[in-house]
Amino acid sequence: MPPRKDPDASANVPSFYGAELRYQRELAGLTLEQLADGSFRGVPFLSQIERGERRMPLDLARHVDKVLKTDGFFERRCEDARRARQSGHAEYFADVAEMERHAETIEDWAPMLVPGLLQTRAYAEAVVHTSLPWLPPETVDKQVRARLERAEIWAGEQRPAFWAILHEGLVHKPLLPPVEMAAQLEHIAHVVRSTQGVLQILPETAHAHPFMMGMMRIMTFPDAPPVAYTEGLHNGQLIDYPALVKNYRRSYDLLRAAALPPEASLTMIEQAAEDYRDGNHRR
Repeated sequence: MPPRKDPDASANVPSFYGAELRYQRELAGLTLEQLADGSFRGVPFLSQIERGERRMPLDLARHVDKVLKTDGFFERRCEDARRARQSGHAEYFADVAEMERHAETIEDWAPMLVPGLLQTRAYAEAVVHTSLPWLPPETVDKQVRARLERAEIWAGEQRPAFWAILHEGLVHKPLLPPVEMAAQLEHIAHVVRSTQGVLQILPETAHAHPFMMGMMRIMTFPDAPPVAYTEGLHNGQLIDYPALVKNYRRSYDLLRAAALPPEASLTMIEQAAEDYRDGNHRR
């Protein structure tokens, strides 16, 4: 059995919240299985909350207060934890942003936009301005900073193993002016090479493939079950049902098989960056 990992309650509000949940559960003499009983939530979900990795939903907070007899404590703190987790991200993405810091592997499929973990400031600003043009400047800046801060995981000693598959259209249909697009592509290549990650390009000629419906991410963890995440324009869904996650992983494996080899893909990225800088990019 792996050693117990206690959350650092001083790290942030969710960690404090998770540490208090574990304290109250153990004080009551209950196991995670006993606390989860009747909540319609699984043990892995509760375990991630105790470690400060996931937000507690309101229905579960009410269940916990009832079982642990904590007089509404967790329900009252639910909104505090939600605000702390959001921190510049859309609410539906807040859990994903926190979980990627604890991930062992991250696998992204990007059909329309460069994944957030690979974006430059200029690209992130363009994405926010384009998708949410009504936001005030201070909100745009907050969202961009939050997105760039996520990339700090690449500087950590325990960074996740990263695999990204990008559609070729992202390379040849620029969201930015040539010089900024060159910088974005160079940044992708630098992150992938410096982190020993894997990048593949799905060629434009691959008209039929498993993920024609939109972006997708799979994350695995050293001490929790894997999850999948899909996203639309104004919503996202975090999926932890094992059978569904397994199907997403099988589909991702098929997508890998349809994509170009990693070294050829990086060469395409780096050549396109050079072409943008030289004014020779393909239109």
